[in-house]
Amino acid sequence: TSAYSSPAKSLGDPGITPLSPSHIVKDSDADDAVEQLFLVVVAIDFGTTSSGYAYSFTKEPECIHVMRRWEGGDPGVSNQKTPTTILLTPERKFHSFGYAARDFYHDLDPTESKHWLYFEKFKMKLHTTGNLTMETDLTAANGKKVKALEIFAYALQFFKEQALKELSDQGGSDFENTEVRWVITVPAIWKQPAKQFMRQAAYKAGMASPDNPEQLIIALEPEAASIYCRKLRLHQMIDLSSRAPVNGYSPSDTIGTGFTQGKEHVRRNRQSRTFMVENVIGEIWSELEEGDRYIVVDSGGGTVDMTVHQIRLPEGHLKELYKATGGPYGSLGVDYEFEKLLCKIFGEDFIEQFKIKRPAAWVDLMIAFESRKRAAAPDRTNPLNITLPFSFIDYYKKFRGHSVEHALRKSNVDFVKWSSQGMLRMSPDAMNALFKPTIDQIIQHLSEVFDKPEVTNVKFLFLVGGFAESPLLQQAVQTAFGSRCRVIIPQDVGLTILKGAVLFGLDPAVIKVRRSPLTYGVGVLNRFVEGKHPPEKLLIKDGTRWCTDVFDKFISADQSVALGETVTRSYTPAKPSQLVIVINIYSSEQDNVSFITEPGVKKCGTLRLDLTGTDASVPNRREIKTLMQFGDTEIKAMAVDVATSKSVKVGIDFLNY
Repeated sequence: TSAYSSPAKSLGDPGITPLSPSHIVKDSDADDAVEQLFLVVVAIDFGTTSSGYAYSFTKEPECIHVMRRWEGGDPGVSNQKTPTTILLTPERKFHSFGYAARDFYHDLDPTESKHWLYFEKFKMKLHTTGNLTMETDLTAANGKKVKALEIFAYALQFFKEQALKELSDQGGSDFENTEVRWVITVPAIWKQPAKQFMRQAAYKAGMASPDNPEQLIIALEPEAASIYCRKLRLHQMIDLSSRAPVNGYSPSDTIGTGFTQGKEHVRRNRQSRTFMVENVIGEIWSELEEGDRYIVVDSGGGTVDMTVHQIRLPEGHLKELYKATGGPYGSLGVDYEFEKLLCKIFGEDFIEQFKIKRPAAWVDLMIAFESRKRAAAPDRTNPLNITLPFSFIDYYKKFRGHSVEHALRKSNVDFVKWSSQGMLRMSPDAMNALFKPTIDQIIQHLSEVFDKPEVTNVKFLFLVGGFAESPLLQQAVQTAFGSRCRVIIPQDVGLTILKGAVLFGLDPAVIKVRRSPLTYGVGVLNRFVEGKHPPEKLLIKDGTRWCTDVFDKFISADQSVALGETVTRSYTPAKPSQLVIVINIYSSEQDNVSFITEPGVKKCGTLRLDLTGTDASVPNRREIKTLMQFGDTEIKAMAVDVATSKSVKVGIDFLNY
């Protein structure tokens, strides 16, 4: 039997049945919420590897300010953002975030550090956990477990305090949380539970509350990028397609130079940290006409997700053409390949032990790798040197009884040599090989998207996100798709999402049509029809033959939904005298769902309408209207008893069922 046995049998509640005819009413402006006035929009890009915030005052929306520069920082990594790392004390209290957390952890004595809880790259856990709940744990570097919700709340609270402090310092008076509209970005391919989890963590961090949910917007990363890309002027991007081979030089020779000029341009402006977004529509946009399509590929540390948008003129609103897709193909995949390479050379048993026994040195090694990873390029000829921490060399000798150099000599990994300065020397080919599996997956996935009928005639491909800075990825995308569309990379590609999220917070209605990621419906009873309904679903109540567990569909997966669109259905209690009406809401990734007992159907909400104490002179067929409002990143449902206008509301909940 299924996890949900027939509601009619189990609850002893006769359930509801559709009032024929089932009608759909679209009233998008029936109850528009009163627009709250915020003084400032602060967007937080909570990334897998690095995070940051930016803000804009609603009075001057064309100025986007990127957060103050962080203390700390690594060689070879421009730190407009801070690493997504968090440190808790041995008593599990918040200690520090970002470079500060990393440096403090690193300076602890090994005997002490094993009691401290250090977390990095933990955002991926929300993507990879199939049955995410409020109780899901994260594992610290020392192997201890802490509730994920607490870690996320600590991190968001840190950003909240940093941003409010910066705003207060700038304005000369204390800035209140109530004056801020917060925007948090999440990957579009995250499942609904993960998006809801982020909102719960933000409530816990005190950014907004269930009574005032409008204060927080959950924005989808590629959508935010898309909004920003529309504003681009030509000097703010690099068009990979316009580089035909010149005098026998291939485009890859110029990829580097374009970026150097670009970096100069950014560096000169870096002092100000304020980006002007001209309110004109960007030049690239002026080449796009009504109905034109473009694809945004957001490649970050953990995930790569892509979305296909179409322009709707005159306002330049966006319409999503194909539901967001992607997968865990972020630049972390490259780190993972490096780890596999180390296991091949030094033995998996050693690497596992080293990570546990010397967690801070392991962090150091990965930082050293990170800066070399950023130096990888298609045309590089000289080797890349990665410094091995002293404790790695030392611990290896104790562990194995021979030297690191000896291990490299007998490991027959051709491309990696030992240099006398205590470094791993990798040939460019060896480094490129570490990128290959991840880049291949991205290209493979993009090819599949390009083959979809909805995705014909794409004019531009915008490559954004931190991983888009990699010349290897740029070249692969250009080679694979340069003939089909123009490949465009915004100049400050790592900040694209952050700036787009601010623009989205200033005008959340800019995205008018989305695709529903799931099919939604409610569980109902239908009159049993011989031959049509399976006999095991037959339920006889007061002489009436019902078919139970029927999934009455409100909206299908991948169906277009306009912002704020409401779908309404009318039901009546199967038993007229019933006074407590329970409506269960279900979701599924499948389009065609007939019964709530099918595999993959999950309960995600309950509307409980209690009609006791209402006037008894109610018509014998009581009409219960059920409304679901779609189109935002969150979904709301409501049930109304038409006769008495008694109503009950619920947000769809994916975490607590």
